[in-house]
Amino acid sequence: MTTPSRNFRGFVTVAVLALAGASGAAAAPTEVKGAAILQHACGKASVQQMGLVNAGKMAEAVKLGTTEMQAEWNAMPAEDREMLTGMMKEMSVSAAEFTKDIEAGGLLVIDGADGTLTVKQEHKDENGTSTGTMTQKFKLDGATCRISK
Repeated sequence: MTTPSRNFRGFVTVAVLALAGASGAAAAPTEVKGAAILQHACGKASVQQMGLVNAGKMAEAVKLGTTEMQAEWNAMPAEDREMLTGMMKEMSVSAAEFTKDIEAGGLLVIDGADGTLTVKQEHKDENGTSTGTMTQKFKLDGATCRISK
């Protein structure tokens, strides 16, 4: 006859091994750089959103976001949405220009269901050269990538 303490120790050992295996199973973050980002669902969503914002089509751009982001946008007073639309359009670039920026200085990091796109941008015009960094957050659900911020 086995004692309860022996059964309990066996259970604890199995539970600890199971937890160790589960925590070790988490994948390390994946980095995607440059043009390869454009083949990823998050890269495609980001370029599409930038193009829509640049064209002033915020209603369509918002649909590329998470349900939470869409709810936040729709809960804003109309005058706030209008003001933000104008600011975002002014700060945006065309989808073609954003594609070039991603190819030249994009880094997409996927960590489980979370993604972050960082794009270093350099623009030259008659006033000189300006640089900046744009960051966008995503939530992944299988093959679907939604913009979260």
